[in-house]
Amino acid sequence: METLLKAEIGGRTLSIQAGKVARQASGSIVVQYGETIVMVTVVSTNEERMVDFLPLSVEYQEKIYAAGRIPGNYFRREIGRPSEKETLTARLIDRPIRPFFPKEYRYETQVIATVLSMDQENDPDILAIIGASAALEISDIPFEGPIACVRVGSIDGQLKINPTINEYEKSNINIIVAGSGTGVVMVEGSGNIVSESDMLEAIFFGHNAMQPLIGLQEKLKETNGMPKRPFILPEKDEQLISKVKAAAVSRIREAVTIPEKIKRSSVLKAAKEDICNELGEDYADRKGEVYDILKDIQKSIFRDLVLKEGRRIDNRKFDEIRPITCEVDVLPRPHGSALFTRGETQVLGVLTLGSGPDEQRVETLMGEEYRPFMLHYNFPPYSVGEVKRISGPSRRDIGHGGLSTRALERVLPPKEEFDYTIRIVSEVFESNGSSSMGTVCSGTMALMDGGVPIKAPVSGIAMGLVKEGDNIVILSDILGDEDHTGDMDFKVAGTKDGITALQMDIKIHELSRDIMKKALEQARAGRLFILEKMLEAIKEPRKEISPYAPKVITIQINPDKIREVIGPGGKVIRSIQSETNTRVEVNDEGLIKIAAFAKEDGDAALKMIKEITIEPEVGSIYEGPVVKIMDFGAFVQILPGVDGLVHISQLAPYRVGKVSDIVKEGDRIKVKVLEITRDGKIRLSHKAVKESEIDKENESDGK
Repeated sequence: METLLKAEIGGRTLSIQAGKVARQASGSIVVQYGETIVMVTVVSTNEERMVDFLPLSVEYQEKIYAAGRIPGNYFRREIGRPSEKETLTARLIDRPIRPFFPKEYRYETQVIATVLSMDQENDPDILAIIGASAALEISDIPFEGPIACVRVGSIDGQLKINPTINEYEKSNINIIVAGSGTGVVMVEGSGNIVSESDMLEAIFFGHNAMQPLIGLQEKLKETNGMPKRPFILPEKDEQLISKVKAAAVSRIREAVTIPEKIKRSSVLKAAKEDICNELGEDYADRKGEVYDILKDIQKSIFRDLVLKEGRRIDNRKFDEIRPITCEVDVLPRPHGSALFTRGETQVLGVLTLGSGPDEQRVETLMGEEYRPFMLHYNFPPYSVGEVKRISGPSRRDIGHGGLSTRALERVLPPKEEFDYTIRIVSEVFESNGSSSMGTVCSGTMALMDGGVPIKAPVSGIAMGLVKEGDNIVILSDILGDEDHTGDMDFKVAGTKDGITALQMDIKIHELSRDIMKKALEQARAGRLFILEKMLEAIKEPRKEISPYAPKVITIQINPDKIREVIGPGGKVIRSIQSETNTRVEVNDEGLIKIAAFAKEDGDAALKMIKEITIEPEVGSIYEGPVVKIMDFGAFVQILPGVDGLVHISQLAPYRVGKVSDIVKEGDRIKVKVLEITRDGKIRLSHKAVKESEIDKENESDGK
């Protein structure tokens, strides 16, 4: 049946509709907020896959027609490769819903969110998350929700639910909070150096505001919900489990306490292979089942080490940070570089500076955007000792790059103070826990090494959680294995004064306020420790940028002169760029930017532009060619493209009978500007220059 439910969220009406469109999907929902509309569908197959993970795929599509425009690319249609925004939003949808599927659910499941209408005020990303939960709730797919989602901002000190897109720039906080009826499930966003207490308040302000959306979905399930497909956890072979445990527990426990990642992985792999072989031919066709048991044993041992023995794999204290080394200026030709090593995670940050045309142009539902800051994260297979085909950036690469971008962009100088396009590239050389936070640290130092006047240095840390009932342990600076076997991955980046970015994912159903408060406090102590190590390598941004970076010179000209700088068909500006080896930009207001790799090239281009655009001044003397002779006087070019009239009476200190008696076309003469009329006509005098020269000669003779 067709059902439409509404709730007031952030002072506006949000509606959820079911039963009208895409009815052959397992579940279909249309969510509307203002005039932004997102349709979300879910489908799950009936064939179980033989894999050891949840085969869930999430797609988010922004249709350009949603904003009333035709795509600007060559094909005039949405191209197959998702944009960065689409990829990041797909990850946003995936992360909060994934923990709510049954642990052993192995049926291929797909969530597709499609933006149908966009009003330029309400971001569709949070609607897609709400729609995904609602579609799963009414479908026959096992799902232990519902969850809901809101965006939280802080404008003029007041927290606000779902600020409009135009309000983002004014907001001190911009976070997305997803949660269930009783706790927080996911947090993603940034802050303008916001305190931990203010961020915690914002998170749970959002959690409280989303509760009506939980209620809507529960009502929708009552009216439109399908019976959930029967799903029974596969029976476990207790005899096999006992046999594997007897053979494996002591060996796996010994292996997991090896501090070095590669050695630990190698010993674990060998132990598992030996155990499979020892089980004999009777279990040769059940290796997959045996490996699942071994995986559970390994996870249990990891967790028992923390909860029962009070220790970690590498024997660190729960709040202890791994050894850190920091180096800057490690590459000679890039404009800034830094190598950050924390334990077995190592990241190279590389800075390059460019001019305006180097900005990234992105087509979005809001129209074309130009981004003067880019951060690109690369995670090659050798960083974890693997062999894989190298292709384009993965969703993980884009996600980690997006988090690091948010962490750093809040401390970048405004364009008016540092007029450069900035690109940071993160090359992950080694990875064993939070290479994204390593990217933040190396990126900060690369910016400082390159002379970018950032507001404050930023460090980052990844926090973990192991929770069994009331037994809770929060871990600082988690290893990769602690991430895989724990219950939380909570990344926090910020300056000494507050948070600039955070991202939290959990594998359990919710987190309480108390746990998040403790995690944020422990993260702050860890961040400050890491920041101290970074500042030992470089205390502040260098006073000058690299000699290999382009020099940017700006000059403001009269907008009426723009056409003269550009020339017919761009002839003049191309000539300037070619002759001086520079890049010249001109905007509609007459602001000209010259980018040059050598100072003398920039100065040469500036001189040429000044000669073209200089405005004549009354009382000033110029020298130029006579371009035309008339009976009443001569026209003289005093500046490129600027002519003035020397009346016959102003040609000499005496009466002139004929203009050609004094000057001919092509002669160069000195003239003084007497007047510039309202209509732009320029009156010149050659006589005034001559009289001035005579006066100077007389003064000299008198001396």
